[in-house]
Amino acid sequence: MSDYVPTGDNDFLVWFDHFVTKISTDTAIAPADLVALTAANADIHAKVAHVNDMAAQAKQATADKEDSRKNAESLVRAEVRRIKARSTYNDGLGAQLGIVGARDSHDLSASYPELNGVDLSDGVVSLNFSKYNSDGVNIYSKRDNDANWVLLSRASVSPFMDMRPLLQIGKPELRYYCAVYVLKDKEIGHYSNEVVVNCTP
Repeated sequence: MSDYVPTGDNDFLVWFDHFVTKISTDTAIAPADLVALTAANADIHAKVAHVNDMAAQAKQATADKEDSRKNAESLVRAEVRRIKARSTYNDGLGAQLGIVGARDSHDLSASYPELNGVDLSDGVVSLNFSKYNSDGVNIYSKRDNDANWVLLSRASVSPFMDMRPLLQIGKPELRYYCAVYVLKDKEIGHYSNEVVVNCTP
């Protein structure tokens, strides 16, 4: 027999509201107990609302950071292109400025991406992956009821943000991810280890 108390926070709030409303007219319940239950109901509503606010702020902060990083990188790369186009540019100057990329000898054909995922709530997952000298990775995913893996996206910049909404609003879900390197539009090497992320409302 399953537990009568719902697992998800939003489902629990609805259930708890109904429970308190129904027992409020039951004269057999001690007034002090009813007061305690009513206070607990108000408290859990406030705490869940606070968690939801913090999750929304964290999601926005992550998006703001990504936008700032893209802007900073765009400005830097444009300036570096201008510097390298000068007739006076040489590798010594490039080394001083830290604008000479290291030669990457990573053997993609014998390796797999290092992949990890972080739940940012409400269906948003941040997927970090190693790139090395590849063009990026193909990210595959499936959810609880999926029988097969599906190609979610080709990502060239880490982290990749999975912004899909939850299948059922207010209910957590498990998502499974794996990735493989891509070079010149072809997959190369081995698939990464499977990453499981519990997506919370």
